[in-house]
Amino acid sequence: MATDRGKKWSQEVTETSNALDLDAGVFALEDPREIARSLKRSAEKSRRRKATPFRSAMSMLSFYINRAGKQLPDVQRARLEDAKDELRALFGKPRKNAPRKMK
Repeated sequence: MATDRGKKWSQEVTETSNALDLDAGVFALEDPREIARSLKRSAEKSRRRKATPFRSAMSMLSFYINRAGKQLPDVQRARLEDAKDELRALFGKPRKNAPRKMK
């Protein structure tokens, strides 16, 4: 679904989110730790967010990954998934467990 200006609504949310002011190109960075650091800085600096800094940063990262969908190259998707673990580490949160295999 596109707005009057021809942008997809998800792009508009990313650019004008009331939760965080992101550094330009944050999701294109090569280092997952740098992505996480940038998101952490943005989340801690923001006074407009409704959730904790960790939840706001993780939400924005997940939102980007989910909205990119199949358009996101596997290498970049892996980098962003690694950034989630880095973000958890920076905020002192436990890492997510790998999915369990069903017997």
